[in-house]
Amino acid sequence: MTGAARQQISFDDFERVDIRVGTVLKAEPFPEARKPAFRLTVDFGPDIGVKRSSAQITRHYSLEELPGRRVAAVVNFPPRQIGPMMSEVLCLGFPDEDGAVVLVGVDRDVPNGGKLF
Repeated sequence: MTGAARQQISFDDFERVDIRVGTVLKAEPFPEARKPAFRLTVDFGPDIGVKRSSAQITRHYSLEELPGRRVAAVVNFPPRQIGPMMSEVLCLGFPDEDGAVVLVGVDRDVPNGGKLF
């Protein structure tokens, strides 16, 4: 998705979206997904806990390289049924030139559960 920025929002609108950093604990195949995806188990620290996500990131990432990786995710969307699993968080990324997802990460060590501001 490219194009012009969307309509302006207030800072209060931004604060309602709870984006946190977490560490991928486990990445598994997800053959039941409609589009190629992995099942991720992500640790967001003691306040939020461990959550699961379906992530369409198979083009740029392998199952072996994901554990230990830091990711940013929206943690306050309602859970969503994706095939046989309940996806509890939305891992964030940007599209490459072909539309494949490149994950958002952090470049320094921060505690799991840290909130984006």
